[in-house]
Amino acid sequence: MMRTRPLKVALLGCGVVGSEVARIMTTHADDLTARIGAPVELAGIAVRRPDRVREGVPAELVTTDATALVKRGDIDVVVEVIGGIEPARTLITTAFEQGASVVSANKALLAEDGAALHAVAQRHGADLYYEAAVAGAIPLVRPLRESLVGDKVNRVLGIVNGTTNFILDRMETGGTGYSEALDEATALGYAEADPTADVEGFDAAAKAAILAGIAFHTRVRLDDVHREGITEVTSADIASARRMGRTVKLLAICERAEDGRSVTARVHPAMIPLSHPLASVREAYNAVFVEAEAAGQLMFYGPGAGGAPTASAVLGDLVAVCRNKLNGATGPGESAYSRLSVSPMGEVVTRYHISLDVADKPGVLAQVAAEFNEHGVSIETVHQQVKDGEASLVVVTHRASDAALSATVGALRALDTVRGVAGIMRVEGE
Repeated sequence: MMRTRPLKVALLGCGVVGSEVARIMTTHADDLTARIGAPVELAGIAVRRPDRVREGVPAELVTTDATALVKRGDIDVVVEVIGGIEPARTLITTAFEQGASVVSANKALLAEDGAALHAVAQRHGADLYYEAAVAGAIPLVRPLRESLVGDKVNRVLGIVNGTTNFILDRMETGGTGYSEALDEATALGYAEADPTADVEGFDAAAKAAILAGIAFHTRVRLDDVHREGITEVTSADIASARRMGRTVKLLAICERAEDGRSVTARVHPAMIPLSHPLASVREAYNAVFVEAEAAGQLMFYGPGAGGAPTASAVLGDLVAVCRNKLNGATGPGESAYSRLSVSPMGEVVTRYHISLDVADKPGVLAQVAAEFNEHGVSIETVHQQVKDGEASLVVVTHRASDAALSATVGALRALDTVRGVAGIMRVEGE
């Protein structure tokens, strides 16, 4: 028998995502009621700018007092889409203390303080769901938390930031430079007025921390994730990758060590083969590979951002949390029993592509090769080129640690015959 008293929802934030959540809750109210088993009612919407016109959002629900809304006492679920650390952290904690469950899209907060939030939720018998915090509409968090919980996940590899993927895609397919591609992304609404979080890898790093924590059942914070953005990627890097039959993508890579005693989490540009499925991910789309012991390779693909796609993930969580409320149960909380250490980037082993500007005279290649040998870095291929009186070397290594490669590059810079290191990029996807 369906319950007649509605489950009341407080919405914190009514921007691009929040307004879509409000719209779907209103227009699909009957469907949501049927799927949940009880009516769901939007009880209030907290915003910072109440005078802003919000199409389809009932004005009588809008308030600037988020704290009072969360503390009302009759709220069953709080949906937080305001982002940032504060006041989101305090509001979510308050919601738990009032007995409400929380659906959040706040990747930055979850990456920094997810363990503490899970602890508060558990203490008060509440749910914390956050599918929308990673990869927009793509179902990824719940498959890792629930569908693959009986398996052993060894690696998560993917494109989790649409802005940077759009920029790199334009640099490759349109032949434009980084600045021009960023301008286009901004004009189309893919990049914020301040694109730092995207182009410097902060957004992807937060998502990597969340994914690594879920996949490996251990705590991984944002500070544990090695981060590099795409601002140093040049047209020459793109062209060099193309000559190798590769393309450049900003990847989030979370791996379990072969001995099973540690994990790594990193975000950086990398050259991947054109034959790799991630190479065909274009525009602002996201795609993530999950490699598990029993399930094998799984790929999740779709729009990673935007109002409607992200709202879809929020509403999916809302339905799940409301069902739990009706059944007097809670869903999966934090699973950090593994307590694995997070290895520093210096210990990560991968391949590298290094571009060197060198003097055009005999013996240079031998000197360069000697430094690689001295530091235990094996060379796979070398391409030497002289153009307009300028000489260059492109070296691709076999697998080496980041620490060994860094020491090699430091030694190369000290050579009189090496005029500069034009670029260093990791090579992935073998």
